[in-house]
Amino acid sequence: MNTPNKLTILRMIITPVFLAVFLLDFPYHILAATIIFCIGSVTDAIDGRLARKNLQVTVFGKLADPVADKMLTTAALLAFMHTGLCNIWIVMIVLTREFAVTSIRLVASAQGIVIPANMWGKLKTVSQMTFTIVILVLYQIHESFNIFPADGTFTLPFVSNLLLWITAVLTVISGIIYVVQSSKLVDFSQK
Repeated sequence: MNTPNKLTILRMIITPVFLAVFLLDFPYHILAATIIFCIGSVTDAIDGRLARKNLQVTVFGKLADPVADKMLTTAALLAFMHTGLCNIWIVMIVLTREFAVTSIRLVASAQGIVIPANMWGKLKTVSQMTFTIVILVLYQIHESFNIFPADGTFTLPFVSNLLLWITAVLTVISGIIYVVQSSKLVDFSQK
């Protein structure tokens, strides 16, 4: 197994560790979860570049890399939803898009076609990971220094949901583009 694929698998392993650390109650658990999430995000940035640079692009990597990304970002959304930092509709939108795209990938794979993530899908993932890190950092700062008001407009849940709605919109756009592009490659009427 090549290094890019090992990094993808590492991201999959890191995901439940991130969620567990986030949910456990110990001093600076949010900071620890942030560091773990950052490590996972860095593996995403590195594995694709390494695969292309060293000509190590594999079918496994094309299929597993987006799954690993979805696992990590979904774990963050679930953690945020658990703490009131994410609206349930954001999770529903993101998961619906991810299931739809994964279904198309499975149909394509059954026809011998591998559809890698496009630029919009990558932009969606980068925004999800970046905004997640920002939210985690703000959450830790708020836990330490109480920087957000308890009520009113500019609360931590408001800021968090604002950022996550941006990613939800990008998720919908990238999903629509993926469906349109894949419809030119995949025969959905094939039995």
